Amino acid sequence: MSGTAAGGGTLIVGASQAGLQLAVSLRQLGDTAPITLVGEEPHPPYQRPPLSKEFLAGEADLASLDFRVPGFYEAAGIDLVRGERVTDVSLTADGRPGSGVAVTAGGRTLPFDRLALTVGSTPRRLTLPGSDLGGICVLRDRDDAAHLRSRLLAAGRVVVVGGGFIGLETAAVARALGKEVTVVEAAPRLLGRAVAPVVSDFYLRAHRRRGIRVLLSGSVTGFDGAAGQVTGVGLADGTRLPADLVLVGVGAVPRTELAERLGLECDQGIVVDAEARTSDPAVCAAGDCTVQPHPTTGVGRVRLESVQNAVAQATVAAATLLGLPAGPRAVPWFWSYQGDLKLQIAGLSTGYDEYVVRGDPDSERFSVLYYREGRLLAADSVNSPADYMAVRGALTRGATVEPGAAADTTTALKLLVTGPRTDAVLPT
Repeated sequence: MSGTAAGGGTLIVGASQAGLQLAVSLRQLGDTAPITLVGEEPHPPYQRPPLSKEFLAGEADLASLDFRVPGFYEAAGIDLVRGERVTDVSLTADGRPGSGVAVTAGGRTLPFDRLALTVGSTPRRLTLPGSDLGGICVLRDRDDAAHLRSRLLAAGRVVVVGGGFIGLETAAVARALGKEVTVVEAAPRLLGRAVAPVVSDFYLRAHRRRGIRVLLSGSVTGFDGAAGQVTGVGLADGTRLPADLVLVGVGAVPRTELAERLGLECDQGIVVDAEARTSDPAVCAAGDCTVQPHPTTGVGRVRLESVQNAVAQATVAAATLLGLPAGPRAVPWFWSYQGDLKLQIAGLSTGYDEYVVRGDPDSERFSVLYYREGRLLAADSVNSPADYMAVRGALTRGATVEPGAAADTTTALKLLVTGPRTDAVLPT
C-alpha cells in the first residue's frame, strides 16, 4: 500500500493497548483533530494478557480479544492503519514543535502535528546452535499465540526456557493439557526480579506438585533437531531434555529504533518523565517501550510491563499532548494467572528491606506485604483478592498496614489499614 495521508493531527505509532488508549483519551479530552493510529500487525488492537492464558488453553478465540468492534474506529474519527511498519520518522524545523512526517515500509507518508510512540517491545531471542529449528516458539503477539497453540496441541514434551510470568503461565497451560513439561530457569529462583524469595519458593513447590519439572540455575547451550524440527534442549551440565516444542520466554526488549532516529534519550527503553514526555518535550511515549520515574516515589527509573501502566501512561500522554494537567496517577498493579494460582500484585516492591507473610503458603492462599523503613510499598497476593484490594486501596490513599499487624489472619486486612501516614508520599 502506498500513498500520502492528508495532513496533520496526531500520529500514534504502535497500535498497542497504550496506542489505542492514547487515541481514545484524546477524544475523551475533547480533541477533534485527526488521529492516525498505525500498527505493523494486520490485526486491530487486541488484548495481550489472555494470549498466554485463556487463548492458549482454548478457552477464548482470537476474535474475542479485540478491544473494539470494527465500526468503532470510524465512529471515533480514528484512522486505524494496519499492516504498515513505520521505518522512518523525522521532525520538521518549521517552528511547530512536534510536527513532522513518518514513512512506512510500504511507502506511505504520514504527516503529523503531534507524535506519540507506543511501539511496545519485542521478545528476547536466543542465538544458540539450533535456535532456528521449527518448534522453537516465542509468545508476544497474536500470531505467535496462534502458532504456539497449534504446536502445543500436537506436542507431547514441552520445554519452557525461562521461569518468568510468560514461561510459567505457558507451562501451567501445557501441563493442564496433559503435556510433559520442563521449565529451565537460568537464575537460582523463579520470578526472581519480581517477587521475594518466599514467593519464588512457593511457586517452585506448587508447580512441582502439579507435575512440572523445574530446573533452576540451568544454562541452555543449544537445541537438537531432526528434519528441521526441534527434538531436544541441551544444558551446560550435559543434560539433554527431549522436546517436541520449546517456548523461549526470557524477557522482552523495548523497541527504541524510531526514538533513536529522532535523537531521543534511550536507556533500556525510551526515557520519559512523569508526564510521558520524552527528552524532546514535544514528543510523548507510553507503554512497554518506556522507562519512567518510579510512579510512587519518583526516585530512579523503572520499566513497567502491564496493562495498568499502558492505560495510565497513555492517558497521561494524551493530556500532555493537549497541554492539559495529567491528574493523579494510579497505584501500579499486575496479575499473573498460572492455572489455578492467581497472583495479584499491588504497588512496586523494588527496594524493600522487610516483608511480612500473611497466611500459609502451603495452603496456596496467602499474601506477602513489602516495606521499606516501615512504609508499605506493595503486596503479592496468591488466591487472596481481598488482601490485594486492601493494599491497593491503602497505597492509593497513602495509608499503611503496620508490619507488626499484617500477619494477623484472624482480622480482615482492610480492617488493619491505618493512616494516611503523615510521612507518606502519595501516588502521582
